[in-house]
Amino acid sequence: MRIPTLALAVVVTTTVAWSSVAPASAAPAKCADLSGVVDGAEMCHIQASDPAYTLDVTYPVNYPEQQGVVDYIKQTRDGFLNVAKMPGARDMPYQLDTVATEYNSAVPPRGTQTVVFKTFQDVGGAHPQTFYKSFNWDQGLRKPITIDNLFREGTAPFQVIMPIVASELEKQSGQPVNLTPAMGLDPTRYQNFAITNDALIFFFSQGEVLPEAAGALEVTVPRAPIDAMIT
Repeated sequence: MRIPTLALAVVVTTTVAWSSVAPASAAPAKCADLSGVVDGAEMCHIQASDPAYTLDVTYPVNYPEQQGVVDYIKQTRDGFLNVAKMPGARDMPYQLDTVATEYNSAVPPRGTQTVVFKTFQDVGGAHPQTFYKSFNWDQGLRKPITIDNLFREGTAPFQVIMPIVASELEKQSGQPVNLTPAMGLDPTRYQNFAITNDALIFFFSQGEVLPEAAGALEVTVPRAPIDAMIT
């Protein structure tokens, strides 16, 4: 799996400046703390520009796991700015665009809420990069959903998912796709996903499953063949 360029330059700072409050219990930073503005749809917009770069990030302020979302936004933003402000940077201006898309499901026994971030980043390399990050929330159990706890123990969902994904990737790319079992059955390849009433949507960052020239990809897998395996 390719690691986005900015991730190599991120310096995560965990110091929390709240007096008499432990960092673990501190509230997530608010939109204004990130120099953003909240619109009527409860989306935080963070924008910045300089001769060296442009930055445009949005995220929903009503997503339940706000700490995880804010941490990701701060890491993405700060990592980009660290690169953009390096002495001797070339091919400016650099660009970062992060867009959030929300999904929901209401299939019993519980509903879910998803936010998927799609980031376009150009930091002067040979090619710009596009990558995804998703967050899924179980409305009934009030906890995050990950690819590790999405399916029931003892089931084999990826045996069903892999051929569907391979077929869809062939349609999108217009060429044969050799999705080996080592790749197609690896749960970590599917960690960015959204849940809807009818489908699971899997998001693959640029270069993750196909050559970089294919760009970032998303594949919709109908729920019907795998629904009994979903927890």
